[in-house]
Amino acid sequence: MSATQVPGPGANVAARRKDLGLSQVALARRAGVSVSLLSKIEVGDRALSQGVGASLAQAMNLALDELLGSSPEKDLGDLNWAIRRFDIPGDPPEHPENLQQEVDELNRLRWSTELSKVLLRAPSLLTRVTNHAHLSGEPKAWTLVADVYGVVYWLAARHRWMHLAELATMKQRVAASRADPIAAIVAARDEAGTFLNSGDFEGGLAVVDRAVVQTESILTGRDRAYGLGILHLRGLTLAGRLKDKRTTSRHTAAAWRAAAEFSEDIAEHGIHFGAENTATHVISTASDMEQHHRATDAAENLLRGGMSLPATRVGPVYMNLGRSQLALGNLEGALESLENAWKAAPEMAAVHPTSLELARVLVSRHKRSNERLTKLVKRAGIAI
Repeated sequence: MSATQVPGPGANVAARRKDLGLSQVALARRAGVSVSLLSKIEVGDRALSQGVGASLAQAMNLALDELLGSSPEKDLGDLNWAIRRFDIPGDPPEHPENLQQEVDELNRLRWSTELSKVLLRAPSLLTRVTNHAHLSGEPKAWTLVADVYGVVYWLAARHRWMHLAELATMKQRVAASRADPIAAIVAARDEAGTFLNSGDFEGGLAVVDRAVVQTESILTGRDRAYGLGILHLRGLTLAGRLKDKRTTSRHTAAAWRAAAEFSEDIAEHGIHFGAENTATHVISTASDMEQHHRATDAAENLLRGGMSLPATRVGPVYMNLGRSQLALGNLEGALESLENAWKAAPEMAAVHPTSLELARVLVSRHKRSNERLTKLVKRAGIAI
């Protein structure tokens, strides 16, 4: 069931439960949540968090992305063709010297959350960087291949097209095995992301822990700090979804130590890292762990100071601020945060489960018509 066909991912819970012939009492017992919480999620009085969503999905023998709902698939024919021909060398690109610049431009589109443009450009670029890597055999060329697959993973994960996300990370790992050492660490971070998006948080933590050991053994200097930093950010997110305070604290402290190695946030291999990006993950995880005052205080401090990060990070900060404001009963603040998320990253907001849940619950809890909210839900394609 598509998330755009019902008013927010939380409404999928009721639909799936009824399809399986389960009562609220039976599902709540299986998932280890209260009947009261389940009822509030289904009617739109409480937002569905991904931690609770994972428990409910497991209780219904579903992956998390199946419960949340995915965006309708667009024409993926060209992209699937490019991925399928990973091991079949084709004609070399006319200007291989320009490939790095094109990959950088693809990442700029990613950072500005222009999802449709990323999908349009990725197939051709993926074909050309792959053909060039087969021809040259150089680790640097295979690093470009791994980097483009990282963008494909990101695109698929944003839409919750998990079959494509998992296929992309498989190819990313193969390319990374032929590339510069840092590429393998980025690939492991993305692989852990497929576990995150599917609701297998413990499995994702295992991937992160293995990659941390690998990073400590093969990388040095700046690459080591960067690699450890992006892995620990993934780790704190996974642990936060499990509400594992000890593991969350361990990854958070390690991420801050790595961030201290950089005077400002950097962007490499399509991924930002530094103090600001660490703060955005801490905010999200505080919200996941229902530390809502901590999340709102941290988000407001970060936004007040001004962010140098791109829309891919600014949009989620507003979404996470909004869900904590909603949990604290600040409906007006949550609506303003949702509006700001749409301003910062409209294509991401249109498909992101947190954005969709905020809209769903705000619609349910507003007792009278709100022109601003109506405008947002219409943009999101949500039926009200």
